[in-house]
Amino acid sequence: MKLRTAALAASSAIALLALPACATTEVEPATATAAKAEPNGPAMWKVADEDTTIYLFGTVHALPDDVNWFRPDIASALASSDTLVTEITAGEMEDPSSQMAIAAKAMLPQDQSLRDTLSDEDRAVYEAALGKLGLPPGAFDRFEPWFAGMTLAVLPLMQKGYDPASGVEKVIDTEAGPDRTRAALETLQSQIDIFDTLPADAQVEFLMSSARDPMAIVNMMDQMVAEWMEGDADDLAKIMNMGLSDPTLADALLFKRNERWAEWIDERLDKPGAVFIAVGAGHLAGQKSVQDYLSARGIEVSRVR
Repeated sequence: MKLRTAALAASSAIALLALPACATTEVEPATATAAKAEPNGPAMWKVADEDTTIYLFGTVHALPDDVNWFRPDIASALASSDTLVTEITAGEMEDPSSQMAIAAKAMLPQDQSLRDTLSDEDRAVYEAALGKLGLPPGAFDRFEPWFAGMTLAVLPLMQKGYDPASGVEKVIDTEAGPDRTRAALETLQSQIDIFDTLPADAQVEFLMSSARDPMAIVNMMDQMVAEWMEGDADDLAKIMNMGLSDPTLADALLFKRNERWAEWIDERLDKPGAVFIAVGAGHLAGQKSVQDYLSARGIEVSRVR
């Protein structure tokens, strides 16, 4: 796989950090029923004091282009906020130099090959997964396992019509307009480092969890979007928990970041104004969510939709 092509796929994968890339647990396929009502739309929370209001909105970083989620009360909360905060800024993600930096960071030394780091059994499973996705066996030989794992997680979604260009952050950034202040909770470099600093065995398991069933992530994502559109944070958390069965990955991808973001919100409450925070919905669901860490700091969180 050419370096820039791999970089573009990986930058999309970075945008999907909150997805359960370790989709090792089978999820029942979603079924549609004629009697089912129109979904209420995604959930939103608020923390506030006498001069500060902070909205917490859970996003899905890539969506099919026909998902109608931008409800009037979401639009109103965004319009009332003077600052939009996302995980990383849109400009940083779209910068071609950032995409190339991802791939460069992920490259193995010249004398090493990804497939040589795998056992014979894992290598056979991995090569079969690449074949199912229409890729040659050596597609990621020059890259570290975390990079290949991220890309294997996102390529099936992209092939099934999930597109970061239709993702929630893209829509919100456009709706916010050019004059609204932007801020970010992280940098692209810090997100890359989450994976790049994982122990070698955790990186290989991350890769193999996608390789064992490349299409499992599609069914899981379909279920997650359905629960997100219903505003059901509890069921969304259950699906996330099934996917993130590795405690090392769960800690790195969700819990440590949630704790840092709660600290950021706590400090931001000391300044007046209104803030709209849009982060992956998995960070606002289940145990050790951002809300849990805020509650531990004595900060009341109320659900507003």
